[in-house]
Amino acid sequence: MQTTRNRSPRGRGGFAKRRGTTTRSNSSFRGRTGGRSGERSGDRHSGSSRSFSRGPRRSGGSSHRSGGGGRSGGRSGGGRKMPSFDPSQFINTNPVEVVEEVYTPKHKFGDFGLDKKLVHTLSTIGLSVPTPIQDQIIPLILDGRDVVGLAETGTGKTAAFLLPLIHKTLKEYSRQTLILTPTRELALQIEQELKKLSKGFKIHSTVCVGGTSIRPQIHGLRRKNHFVIGTPGRIQDLIDNNHFKTSAVSTVVLDEADRMLDMGFIGPIREILSGTPKERETLFFSATMDDKTKQLVGDFLKNPEVISVKKKDVTNSIKQDVVRYGHSDKFETLEKLFQDSSLQRVIIFGSMKHSVEKLSQELSKSGIKAESIHGNKNHSQRQRSLARFKSGQSRVLVATDVAARGIHVDNVSHVINYDLPQTFEDYVHRIGRTGRGDKKGQALTFIPA
Repeated sequence: MQTTRNRSPRGRGGFAKRRGTTTRSNSSFRGRTGGRSGERSGDRHSGSSRSFSRGPRRSGGSSHRSGGGGRSGGRSGGGRKMPSFDPSQFINTNPVEVVEEVYTPKHKFGDFGLDKKLVHTLSTIGLSVPTPIQDQIIPLILDGRDVVGLAETGTGKTAAFLLPLIHKTLKEYSRQTLILTPTRELALQIEQELKKLSKGFKIHSTVCVGGTSIRPQIHGLRRKNHFVIGTPGRIQDLIDNNHFKTSAVSTVVLDEADRMLDMGFIGPIREILSGTPKERETLFFSATMDDKTKQLVGDFLKNPEVISVKKKDVTNSIKQDVVRYGHSDKFETLEKLFQDSSLQRVIIFGSMKHSVEKLSQELSKSGIKAESIHGNKNHSQRQRSLARFKSGQSRVLVATDVAARGIHVDNVSHVINYDLPQTFEDYVHRIGRTGRGDKKGQALTFIPA
């Protein structure tokens, strides 16, 4: 585990040179914002057309039995642009055994000055030593600093911002925190963590996400909420219809900001932030920092302190290989893979909502119990599918990239890219669902013969 920390003494948005890091001026944030306006449902594939290699241009194939045609195959003269690729990028049959650097925390949770009842809650759930991002970022948030946390899933970042915000709320009961996330699943996961950490405290929250009835959310917003957690599209809907006023927001958290921008939420995010008080605190968490995220940081954060926590390189530590299929036998090729008993808990990624649903149905008909998660399913359907997969009732979860964001399942033995990812970053994100922690995993990518 490697961590770096930068601090900017300049004005809004600048990163300064510190501890051997490179100085960047404010102008470095002035990239293109790009993106489309956010979809109100809070679950839309970005449809990015970026290719991630100079390899031959091919279609990833369809996600149904015939293995050809379909929307996922692309159309001439427009439509969804398929990625180009180099098959060698998906092959690593001899993953390295990564020995992560041992991080020695400077604090224990009792050292931060957190409310004693909150520290007791942490001890009852077996937490006494913070993760690297928690160790470094909690004191900054308690200090009222704007922060940028460059961290991936699994680093403890959710508790890193929830713990100091719960503490602040207990000290100042009128505080309100708005947390924006890319997907419903991540929003619900954050609320579950909030309830676990604030158990016994009178802290109220409402989750506002697309794909579910808006009426209970409107009703929930009528009471005093200390935390409002939601997707940008639904939050913007509620603001536009005067059900949620951001004038009382003390802190804004942008979680997985890079994914929200990839999904086209740049417009709603800017509108939402523009309506909050200028003196608010802004906490920004992202796995990557491209031009769009830099500009958002530059425009909305004040003198941010940057904490970077780098995990192991999944492309080196996970066994990867390709599966070649013929034009008419893609599904049959997938069926044969499941004759191998080592495929115990498998996530399959498809490119389109309709093809993901069809693939899960075809697998179930073939005797391979499968569930699906995609944007055409409502909230309760997605939660049932996820629960069946987590409990082991289903061997397979078939998902789109966007719908799977924020889903964390332990002991995933294999990830299968049935349809090609749009970018190499998406590929890395997908395969990172297996081989988590000290577990070993395998990733297989389907490519046409």
